[in-house]
Amino acid sequence: MRPFIQFESVSKAFGSVTVVNALDLAIEKGEFVSLLGPSGSGKTTILMMLAGFERPTQGAIYLDGKRIDHLPPYRRQMGVVFQNYALFPHMSVAENVAFPLEMQRVPRAEIAERVERALDMVKLKHLKDRRPSQLSGGQQQRIALTRALVFEPSVILMDEPLGALDKQLREHMQLEIRELHKRLGLTIVFVTHDQSEALTMSDRIAVFNAGRIEQIDDPQVIYDTPRTRFVAEFIGETNLIEAKVASVDNHVAHLSLGAGLSARAHAGNGLSAGQTASFSLRPERIRLGAAPEGSNALDMTIADCIYHGDHMRVQLTHDDFSLVARCERLAGNWTIGASVVASFDPSDCTVLTQ
Repeated sequence: MRPFIQFESVSKAFGSVTVVNALDLAIEKGEFVSLLGPSGSGKTTILMMLAGFERPTQGAIYLDGKRIDHLPPYRRQMGVVFQNYALFPHMSVAENVAFPLEMQRVPRAEIAERVERALDMVKLKHLKDRRPSQLSGGQQQRIALTRALVFEPSVILMDEPLGALDKQLREHMQLEIRELHKRLGLTIVFVTHDQSEALTMSDRIAVFNAGRIEQIDDPQVIYDTPRTRFVAEFIGETNLIEAKVASVDNHVAHLSLGAGLSARAHAGNGLSAGQTASFSLRPERIRLGAAPEGSNALDMTIADCIYHGDHMRVQLTHDDFSLVARCERLAGNWTIGASVVASFDPSDCTVLTQ
């Protein structure tokens, strides 16, 4: 049985430039999947092919078991929300929300009922007679979302929908969309370049680089066990450390870090002694002070301490080897130039060979 949405060996080229390369992607009904990556990684092109605004150069796209890549957008029953809202300035809020229903020739009485219900769902019914120019950015985005929901589409597609909002409002809207997704059981495909946004909202994240998926997993797996250097560096902050593999024993790699330091780290398949590799260690996984039994312990010097309100960033050095640790603000009194032991569990870092 096919997944609800499926891309099969889909490629897209603009002239001689291939922006999506042999993509295989499956999304189940009711999932919230974020397409995450830097500008130019192909994520928006994928969304546009799913919506029907672009045609694949090769491959096939299926929705609920039926091939759709040859269908025009209006026959795909998908709601689309863009970053710039795309509201009609000469129409009221209610008229904007009613527009897709009018295009489907829904009876007028039913349109009025569904518009009322949709606006009530996002708590904006009291603004139904206003024009978009009379609304805040957050209200406009909620109206754009309501317009995409009102005709009860099978899929909601969102292309950087919160990018124009300020930080506080963006975080509020993230939680609103997440709550709507859970309450209505929507299938959402969400394009973003914001790692925090993807981690907050998604059931799964597909990390894109140069038209290919580097990794697709749930947010915790993406963050804690990246499979490639690109994913480790792109998602959040990490210490990415070059090392020589001394030996591998039962999926634990013994690493030489240089400057007389060594450590143990979780190792995947295919790693062998003598290889040069990198390991990813998140700053918040590093503890400063006495090392618990069984953990890695590195003798370091505090080079700098940077205040970040709820935490401190502590920069550590040992000759030409360096680390950044993230510590609770009240966890210790860190003095620049002091010696300190930096410890972390072998399971808290992952060796990467790609």
